[in-house]
Amino acid sequence: MGNGMCSRKQKRIFQTLVLLTVVFGFIYGAMLYYELQSQLRKAEATALKYQQHQESLSAQLQVVYEHRSRLEKSLQKERLEHKKAKEDFLVYKLEAQETLNKGRQDSNSRYSALSVQHQMLKSQHEELKKQHANLEEDHRKQGEEFSRTFSDHKQRYLELQQEKEQEISKLKGICWLPVFKCVSVVFRVM
Repeated sequence: MGNGMCSRKQKRIFQTLVLLTVVFGFIYGAMLYYELQSQLRKAEATALKYQQHQESLSAQLQVVYEHRSRLEKSLQKERLEHKKAKEDFLVYKLEAQETLNKGRQDSNSRYSALSVQHQMLKSQHEELKKQHANLEEDHRKQGEEFSRTFSDHKQRYLELQQEKEQEISKLKGICWLPVFKCVSVVFRVM
């Protein structure tokens, strides 16, 4: 009878220990799950921040493209004006040649004025060409910088996403491992 009572007490103590182990295992699993959820939220917030930054860069690039379009239209207008001025210059030059016989002095002064105007237009044209070249270089640099930034952010986003997926898969495996061990121990004991 003493052995039977002792056995029952030991069995009860053992069952209580197993039950406590299972309870603590579930508590540990719940805490681990809460921590994983917290890390997942942080990772999602970081990903959202990078996505918003990427959208901001896209908007900036759109503004740059619109600015370039306006500059190209302005340059086209300047080219047309320069072409018209050049044609006007040719007309004036022909007129000057026609009036050469009427009066050398008048034609020389007119020709000089037209030459000055042509020189001014030519220098303006050269300046516009330089400005256009500078704008194209700036646009190219901004495009390269945007491409690099976009590529870096995309790479970082993919790395974060891979890390998150790896952590989630590890944590899923870890969360279920204690539960399976506890259940198998309980079944072996019973």
